[in-house]
Amino acid sequence: MGQEFLEKYGPNALVTGASSGIGKSLASLLAARGFDLVLAARRAPLLETLAAELTAQHSVQVRVCQVDLAEVTAAAQILEATAALDVGLVVSNAGFSLKGGHGEQPPAGLTEMLMVNCHTPMLLTQGFIPRLRKRGRGGLLLTSSIEAMLGVPFSAAYSASKGFVLRLGEALWGELTPEGIDVLTVCPGATDTDALARAGVDPAKLPNVMSPDEVARLSLENMTNGPSFIPSAHYKAMFEQWVAMPRRGALTPMAGSNSK
Repeated sequence: MGQEFLEKYGPNALVTGASSGIGKSLASLLAARGFDLVLAARRAPLLETLAAELTAQHSVQVRVCQVDLAEVTAAAQILEATAALDVGLVVSNAGFSLKGGHGEQPPAGLTEMLMVNCHTPMLLTQGFIPRLRKRGRGGLLLTSSIEAMLGVPFSAAYSASKGFVLRLGEALWGELTPEGIDVLTVCPGATDTDALARAGVDPAKLPNVMSPDEVARLSLENMTNGPSFIPSAHYKAMFEQWVAMPRRGALTPMAGSNSK
């Protein structure tokens, strides 16, 4: 995480979903290591405040790219905004979840989640790969979820969307690592972010909740240890046990627990 890290992945890093949570923590850690940043998210005031803080603290250049990542053209807007920059690290972190029975979810919300969690990361990585190949080095960091490991009852569309991100990242790792481009898909467990509150989940009722700073630090430290990484030992062990079971044996008790 020293000068060698900056030389390989710098001088610029893009972070989507940087206005809060893991994205904000990733941006802060990268700025502390000397990266100039492009912060992309919908909430411009939060991005502007963070940009000012990081510039003052670390004397780096921070650009703000206000974009609604649910829009069809979101990836194209980011690619255009960064066209003149030497971006060596692409952090596709933005995402959100909807919890509850699948039949009770609003269609518009499901569509928005699919766009943010799947569509934009797919096109963003596709657009940056030629640039990274031209550089001959760099990295892609994708934020998935521990729920990507299997279909999670009462989190059906979210777990499916994060499964998409995990498989995308695994495939890109296979394609790009021979060319000197690192790919890591991070699968956090419960993390104390605004996303939990928006999903109606009380962090105090979850076991082994990690801080976004810890998830971000471990993610960057494991950039070369792809294709995927689970920061939480607790959730790693839990989901590995469920994945090893016959699906009926895993999904039935999980459904009972998640329905409460």
